[in-house]
Amino acid sequence: MELLKKAQEMLEAHPICDHCLGRQFALLGYGLDDQKRGETLKLLLTMKNHQLALSGKKVGFSNLRILAANGAFEMAAEILRNMRKRHRKTKECFLCQGLFKSVDTLVENALETLQAYEYTTFLVGIELPTTVEEREDEFKARFEVGYGESMRNEFSRDIGKKIAVATKKLAEYKKPDVVVLVRPFTGEIILQSNPLYIRGAYKKLVRDIPQSKWFCRRCRGEGCPKCNGTGKMYSESVEEIIAGPLLEKTGGDDVAFHAAGREDVDARMLGTGRPFIMEVKRPRRRFIDLQGLTEVINEQARGKVEVLNLRSASKGDVRQLKKAEGSTKVYKVFIDFDRAVSDEELEAVTKKLSKAVIHQQTPLRVLHRRADLVRERYIYEAHLKRLAPNRAEMKIRCQGGLYIKELVSGDEGRTVPSIASIINAEAKPLELDVLRVIMEES
Repeated sequence: MELLKKAQEMLEAHPICDHCLGRQFALLGYGLDDQKRGETLKLLLTMKNHQLALSGKKVGFSNLRILAANGAFEMAAEILRNMRKRHRKTKECFLCQGLFKSVDTLVENALETLQAYEYTTFLVGIELPTTVEEREDEFKARFEVGYGESMRNEFSRDIGKKIAVATKKLAEYKKPDVVVLVRPFTGEIILQSNPLYIRGAYKKLVRDIPQSKWFCRRCRGEGCPKCNGTGKMYSESVEEIIAGPLLEKTGGDDVAFHAAGREDVDARMLGTGRPFIMEVKRPRRRFIDLQGLTEVINEQARGKVEVLNLRSASKGDVRQLKKAEGSTKVYKVFIDFDRAVSDEELEAVTKKLSKAVIHQQTPLRVLHRRADLVRERYIYEAHLKRLAPNRAEMKIRCQGGLYIKELVSGDEGRTVPSIASIINAEAKPLELDVLRVIMEES
């Protein structure tokens, strides 16, 4: 039989354990693991060669000695002892160096590491030395192995099954909560806790708080006299206010803050809030009381920041959120003019800006961090209301990405049309509020 002949040739060439022999024929048959498959092959070879030995053929004795020494097969050794024949001592497996014997120890160490983490799903990853993988590749090429699998796969499957039984958790291949990286040849266990995503919306109730942490421009976060040693331009941010309690609850190492656009530092974010997703990196705890977390954040940030509707999210939700940065926005801004303006002039602005396409070159104030391009943005509607002879309030609903301050001032002619150019007067934006971020339903 060709299969048995090839198995015999492998054992003649090298010491091979049950796991590694069975793995070379892993795609043949069903319901057997590689160890059982290897044992079966050795059993059949032993029976065949026992028959030859009983017939007085030397090849039978020779092959039994190979099975006893290179195959570490006790039945073959027992037959030789009963027939008063000697055999060499058993050698370590040429391919795995006997490390499949340590699977239970590796599993115990993995379970101990996992105790510090909350998770629902897991995946086992295997990292092997390059020399080990190259040795097995050469072995497969030499014996023309066409129905085998890799050592990496067998270790991963065997360890994964035992962890699943012990923890009653599910193995998940696409989006596991945790990945257990096992290095069988060193005994190392490295646990990778994949990110936890929490979504919601935030209101920023005061001005002069940035959305995310701003490092000091002079020291780049190292600390200097300009930033009073903090390394930051502002003492706190929306990101840090939300991240503090979240990291405490999850035991995570760090966060990444994703939002549907951003408001200026001196602008408030009101209404139903701005959608955001907080990505917690390497969390130890995942089963979070989000209502309780909401209460803690809002209590600690009372009067400054408020979070709404916290719920679980995914990496795919982050991609969708990024696409929504251009969502429709509703703003309110107070405007001061350098002269008194008439009702007719304010009405002219309303008519000119409603259903208008604005050509806006990158504002001078953000030119240091954005490419100098002309962008088109659409205004759905605008309404101006007089507050004083030279002051007005404007509410505007527009495409995301429109710079409202520059729409007011004109930004030295870089925004066309602008309120300043329509009225032919200097116009200065005062307090700016975001009233609403209108997300399209996905």
